Amino acid sequence: MIATLAETTSSIFLSKLRDEMLRDSKGRQILRERPIVNSETIDLLYLRKLPEGTFGKEYTNFLNREMVTPDTREKVKYIEDEELAYVMQRYRECHDFFHTLTRLPVSVEGELALKWFEFAQTKLPMTLISSVVGPLLLSNSERTRLFEKYVPWAVQCGSQSKLLMNVYFEECWNKDIDEMRKELGIYLVE
Repeated sequence: MIATLAETTSSIFLSKLRDEMLRDSKGRQILRERPIVNSETIDLLYLRKLPEGTFGKEYTNFLNREMVTPDTREKVKYIEDEELAYVMQRYRECHDFFHTLTRLPVSVEGELALKWFEFAQTKLPMTLISSVVGPLLLSNSERTRLFEKYVPWAVQCGSQSKLLMNVYFEECWNKDIDEMRKELGIYLVE
């Protein structure tokens, strides 16, 4: 249902996101080559053998720690424009890369913080809807922590950092993750 909501509310925002990708050389390359993120296209065994501190190793550490795989993203069904459908699919498939870079856990608080970050980056309505409705699932102390700690960080970091949709993550496996964060303007929440 969330995937359907995202698709049915995002057309004008996806056009703007696609246009931002077209203004960037890597974004254009991604739109031209249309890489797919799943366990058939990513050599997870290779990534697990990379040195600690590389983006690829940290990504597989995240997958292992959170017990998730790159195969859980819904396919886009309700966006007719082929290029915009790809932008939405790419956004979904890169979600765990965003977790890896921000070091946010897969928890209600972590997901909501990431949604605020993604809203600052993409302006997709679904990210804002999740950000507003999701806190209802939290306790008072969790909600306070979310709005006092995570939301200010997410809005500032997400709006100041490079647009992550323009990162060709598949070319970054061997990069030092701290250097990558620095290049992208991402700092971790304290």
